[in-house]
Amino acid sequence: MITSKQRAKLRGMAQKMEPILHIGKDGVTENLVKQADDALTARELFKGTVLKNSPLTAREAADELAGSLGAEGVSVLGRKFVLYRESENKKIGL
Repeated sequence: MITSKQRAKLRGMAQKMEPILHIGKDGVTENLVKQADDALTARELFKGTVLKNSPLTAREAADELAGSLGAEGVSVLGRKFVLYRESENKKIGL
């Protein structure tokens, strides 16, 4: 679990990021989970977006991905969401 202070710091860092994961009409697929896992391993923090034609809301997609990957949901705003998972390299100091 991350604290509210840590969450605020991560939200600030993610504000400048562009979404790198796009969830479309197929929802959360096995391939999408693999891409998200790779992104979390490389970056620890990433922003994703849920397209209009997706059957999921951003909250549902973020919760499903976070559960599958052992990650923390940092924020959900509109159709965008941010996930965080600490890696062995610890690129982000919390």
